[in-house]
Amino acid sequence: MESIKPLRLVVAINPTASFGKGKHVGPQAVEALRALGHEVTALEEPNFALLLKRGRKAVSKKPDALLVVGGDGMVNLGTNLVAKTKVPLGIIPSGTGNDMARGLGIPFNDTDAAIASIVRGLSRPSRAIDAGSVAYVDEATGTAATRWFACVLSAGFDAIVNERANLMSWPKGPSRYTVALVIELLRLRAIKYKLTIDDKVIETTGALISVGNNVSLGGGMKVTPNALVDDGLADVLVVEALSRLAFLRVFPRVFSGTHLSDPRVTVYRGKHIRIESEEITAYADGERFAALPIDVTIVPGVLHILDQRD
Repeated sequence: MESIKPLRLVVAINPTASFGKGKHVGPQAVEALRALGHEVTALEEPNFALLLKRGRKAVSKKPDALLVVGGDGMVNLGTNLVAKTKVPLGIIPSGTGNDMARGLGIPFNDTDAAIASIVRGLSRPSRAIDAGSVAYVDEATGTAATRWFACVLSAGFDAIVNERANLMSWPKGPSRYTVALVIELLRLRAIKYKLTIDDKVIETTGALISVGNNVSLGGGMKVTPNALVDDGLADVLVVEALSRLAFLRVFPRVFSGTHLSDPRVTVYRGKHIRIESEEITAYADGERFAALPIDVTIVPGVLHILDQRD
């Protein structure tokens, strides 16, 4: 790999990505970038809060790029650090799902290829893409708060499955989501929602609700297969309440993105989305966000990312 002029880079590492399988990826990336002559500050902390704190301090010094090593949770951390700044975000995938990397055309199962894509991206102009700003009430403090997401927000059965999957230590990898789904399918129930998408109000009893800035969640489940990261709009997937049998017929089609042809599946497009329901917690980028209601606003071009495509 040929180097470009030396840059100041910050590398935030999740050593527990993919249940520890990706622990070698961060040090390998740092070593490779330093070998190319770049000034690299490596950030590694035992929890998200400490890493976020150190990351804010590092980003305030305006490095040439922030690189995150891990899965979609680390992409979320990076998004919250650099949104509304000019500092570009680079992704070295080593997580379980790696859905943001999949949607952006970044190699997600080959460490050497991922590092090469970072080097490629550092030599190009960054891409400006959209991100979602989520306004909610913080459960711990009772005060208003906001948080960014970059890929997909879930607020239905998919979020319930995500919560289950995040509590599981087995199996490893994307199949964890499938096992969690089977467990929660036995508890399947209809959920009443009030959705406001721009000026359109929708009251429905649903099963899946997803707000997609990108294409997939859960390691390649293409919930919003036509979503674009740079069109200023979200694709809002609404799947009507289904029986277990009907759900089992529809769900496998999510992996290929062909579920949109089912008459019980609707995709709306909008910039401002309010989701109201009881006893549901929203997830985004694989991370637990907040209990509903929430307000989502898609902000165009707010996130600069390295262009790591082939």
